[in-house]
Amino acid sequence: MGQKITEDSVERFAIEVLEGNGYEYIHGPSIAPDGENPEREKYNEVVLKDRLRKAIYTLNPSIPEDAQEVALREVMSLSGSELIEVNEIFHRMLVEGIDVEFSTEHGMQGNKVWLIDFKTPANNEFLVCNQFTVIQNNVNKRPDVLLFINGLPLVVIELKNPGDENATVKKAFTQLQNYKNAISSLFAYNSLLIASDGFDAKVGSLTAEWSRFMAWKTVDGIKEDKATVPQIETMIKGMLRTDVILDLIKQFTVFEKTKKEDEKTGLTRVETVKKIAAYHQFHAVNQAVKSTIRATDIDEPLFVKEAPASYGLPSVQSQEKGDRKAGVVWHTQGSGKSLSMVFYTGKIVLELNNPTVVVITDRNDLDDQLFDTFAGCKQLLRQDPVQAENKTHLKDLLKTAGGGIVFTTVQKFFPENGEIDFDLLSERKNIVVIADEAHRSQYGFAAKTTMKNGEALTSYGFAKYIRDALPHASFIGFTGTPIEKEDPSNLAVFGN
Repeated sequence: MGQKITEDSVERFAIEVLEGNGYEYIHGPSIAPDGENPEREKYNEVVLKDRLRKAIYTLNPSIPEDAQEVALREVMSLSGSELIEVNEIFHRMLVEGIDVEFSTEHGMQGNKVWLIDFKTPANNEFLVCNQFTVIQNNVNKRPDVLLFINGLPLVVIELKNPGDENATVKKAFTQLQNYKNAISSLFAYNSLLIASDGFDAKVGSLTAEWSRFMAWKTVDGIKEDKATVPQIETMIKGMLRTDVILDLIKQFTVFEKTKKEDEKTGLTRVETVKKIAAYHQFHAVNQAVKSTIRATDIDEPLFVKEAPASYGLPSVQSQEKGDRKAGVVWHTQGSGKSLSMVFYTGKIVLELNNPTVVVITDRNDLDDQLFDTFAGCKQLLRQDPVQAENKTHLKDLLKTAGGGIVFTTVQKFFPENGEIDFDLLSERKNIVVIADEAHRSQYGFAAKTTMKNGEALTSYGFAKYIRDALPHASFIGFTGTPIEKEDPSNLAVFGN
């Protein structure tokens, strides 16, 4: 007889893989208020306060202690009318820092207190804890595994026993939803929810429905793991790796806002949905960012592993530095292309020193649709995107000294009054043109001659006109339609 698999053995397996990933293990009951080494005063406290205080002190040495304590109190006393609202307030503290003021010999000074060092994972404390009991409103719950970063409970993992045919990933998901209602204080700080039956595993956000919980299928972002490898192992090694989880929290999490009308009352309310990148979005965007940095010839890229030649992806290094062709990202239908564009833009804005990002579509309805997605994610973008109303407005927007996310249709780049060149708008190098589904309409450098009223008229493709306007811009395409890898027009405009 083989050894019987229990929920306990699944928990131990997950903890061991996490320890191999650099997490320190601690047993929940030992740090409970009545445990051997208490780290909480009451069972309704979910933040390991002394660990957070120590992290704040270590990461913010230039901030006076009383200002550090103000920041700590802000984290400990989150409030809001809805859980998602509180979670968003905390997320902003986490990724944008907490504003504090303190007096110096030169008067009052403002600065930020950071809770996490996102640049250097080793400067943070990663902790895995099991059987962590939380009591709220006399309701007692004990999620299976929690991951703390600097004392903050950012990940909740619910495990079911794979030996029990009734214990499914869906059951683990349902259990997480129950916890959300019963012990909401824990989820105010949540970044990721993971449901697993010990083999299969899915990850989702605080607001995600079951259909939005996704597997994470790769460890290195280059090849997918075989179906025989437990998904929970792939997820821990690939997504919960210390550098990846920090990147995922900071640059691949959005609180998307959309206006919804109540059918009964006719009143409009703003609905917030928290969205996290799927594994394909995370790795494609990081690869695209690295390729863009190479294409613009602006120094040192982020960590993004090279794809080996055998995997069929072009090597970023094999392409010419400063060739202004950042490449094409191809998505299958319904795999989150618009959101990938948001994640890409959010990252490029930080990497290229106040760039201008120009998003081009070839239809007004697509322009509106995509603009709404970007406008709903402005917290990640750190600015409000702007839609060009007409050709004059477009020219004004692109003549600025820097910064901005500009939406336009490709048709606005057409010269007026029979001219064969479009106006030069900017010679800056840190301009990135993102083409959405517009690769076909953006081809064409060569001249075409047409006859009108017996007169020969010369015109060019939009590729030439956009380069007339922005000669040093770099180009990247995002598409949901299959493209020919060796299409010469595509290679000429975007590169690989």
